Amino acid sequence: MDNSQPLSLAYGRGHLPISLPGDVDVTVIRKAVLPKLPDQQRAIRDAYEKPIGARPLSELAQGKGSACILVCDITRPVPNRLFLRPMIETIIAGGVPADRITVLVATGLHRPNEGEELAELIGDPWVLSQIRVENHFARDDEAHVDLGPTPTRQTPVKIDKRFVEADLRIATGLVEPHFMAGWSGGRKVVAPGVAGHETIRTFHSARFMADPLAVQCNLIGNPLHEEQLEIVRKIGEIYALNTVLDEDRDLVHVTFGEIIESHLAAVSFINAATRIPVGRQFGTVVTSSAGYPLDKTYYQTIKGMVTPLDILAPGGTLIIASECSEGFGSHEFREAQERLVALGPERFLATLKAKSLADIDEWQTQMQLKPLNAGRVVLYTTGLDDADKAATGVEITTTLDAAIAESISRHGDRSVAIIPEGPYVVPVVAA
Repeated sequence: MDNSQPLSLAYGRGHLPISLPGDVDVTVIRKAVLPKLPDQQRAIRDAYEKPIGARPLSELAQGKGSACILVCDITRPVPNRLFLRPMIETIIAGGVPADRITVLVATGLHRPNEGEELAELIGDPWVLSQIRVENHFARDDEAHVDLGPTPTRQTPVKIDKRFVEADLRIATGLVEPHFMAGWSGGRKVVAPGVAGHETIRTFHSARFMADPLAVQCNLIGNPLHEEQLEIVRKIGEIYALNTVLDEDRDLVHVTFGEIIESHLAAVSFINAATRIPVGRQFGTVVTSSAGYPLDKTYYQTIKGMVTPLDILAPGGTLIIASECSEGFGSHEFREAQERLVALGPERFLATLKAKSLADIDEWQTQMQLKPLNAGRVVLYTTGLDDADKAATGVEITTTLDAAIAESISRHGDRSVAIIPEGPYVVPVVAA
């Protein structure tokens, strides 16, 4: 491509510019351009009126005494502002009292979203003023219902009782590549979204994480996906609203209906646009953590390190930019990273394989072993202090352009892959 064209990576709430020498051969890898919806609100209403594998939402609400709507936490840019109010108004019109409707933030084991952050997440003052909005707390054992183990892998199933006991259950989310579960959204908003810590720590243990089928864009034989399906089937009747966004964060596709069928329909829509065939591997791959809100912490940054590994040449250099505006992540994650740095990758992995129940958040450190084993990892960030940087276990650069130039020189390969939107794009080597 013409290197005079401006290059940048998604970074925080903006973009980080990149300057390259004129003789570098640049391959910019983006999602396929998806057509904009001419009327987003109409598309949402149509999804409610013509659901997949279910009756219209207006009919689903009839005769129900309560409802619980799951929303993703602040780390996902789900357009709640577009669909929550029409969903809630339809449910109220169907006969469910407003004071019997709960919007539950599916935090998994992440921290709660409160105050101004909760207002940003919900995106609609009407919802906050009319409906009870609460956070899920995975560590509160008393707040969960024990549904017994899954039949295949014996994962204990403990789910937030506010969701289990509701007459009408709806999960909402964003369908995008997920580096362990294949795709986000749908069943994933339920588990780990509103699952208890024991459930999450079991199917995030080393035996699941190390499975070669637990990778992005794969549902077939993926143990996490299969466990999630068994969990939602244990709960019973659940519906889901699934959204797909383009690079501008505009809604380009929406499905509503039975949780499994509607999710698969959204996956089918986005799959071809997200998996981008690239004809070769590269000694230098430059990517991002997709900008805000995903790049708020180093914990989430690891997703951007794993997703492009198929196009990284053996021993190549993966350079990633992530603002980490909120810092490192949980203290449990930091402890896992410090163990990785102290023990090294092989000994750290051995300690994980000896356990059937993962320590909280150490699964993300296990996933970082993939890029560490594949080549060099170099991080550009403005949000971490020196102690944080030491705990990442990767190389740090203060100048993105210099890191790219050094990598080109090191590998003798003047072809560079640039992935502006990070883990939302999955490049694969294909002819």
